[in-house]
Amino acid sequence: MIFTGLNHLAFITSDMEKTIRFYRDLLEMDLIFGVGHPGFRHYFFKCGEGSVAFFEYDEAKPMKYEKFHGSPTTEPIGFDHVSFTVESREALFGLRDKLLAAKIEVSEAIDHGTLWSIYFFDPCNNLPLEASWNYLEIIEAPAIVESKPLKVALEGSKPQPGQWPNVSAPTKPNEMVAKPGNGFDMRDEFLKRRLAKKT
Repeated sequence: MIFTGLNHLAFITSDMEKTIRFYRDLLEMDLIFGVGHPGFRHYFFKCGEGSVAFFEYDEAKPMKYEKFHGSPTTEPIGFDHVSFTVESREALFGLRDKLLAAKIEVSEAIDHGTLWSIYFFDPCNNLPLEASWNYLEIIEAPAIVESKPLKVALEGSKPQPGQWPNVSAPTKPNEMVAKPGNGFDMRDEFLKRRLAKKT
């Protein structure tokens, strides 16, 4: 396995203050770090082992329209929704109660067989969000129920060899360098102020 987890999901916001209020103060995702300069911000909120990030810049606008989770669309978008895991049925209904108390529209709990979900929208950015409690633990994958399953899916859950070319020119250790990007300068400041440590 190449990936050890989901590092972050990155979205766009036109109002970072309202976004912080929703994700940190209502959904209880710790605000862990951010960088900004006039006309631009990039902030990260802790979510399990990963995070949810937002870019704010002067030209940013909320999503064009609200497309309900999983509903078909002819719009040229590549995003449907984000689902966050909760640890129990009580946590799922506790979040639903909290959203209702905040006057945020939220669906009834829906039983999808393997998980129960509630659906709502980020009130600042129109992002379709879901909270899910895993009702089942899959013990043999892939677990598929489909009238005509794809043969490629039935090959198994693990990567199948021989589907892509082998690496013929691996990067040498002395070539493993990265060019400075957005937020590069914050590292030295975080280390100097002892807000972070090197991995």
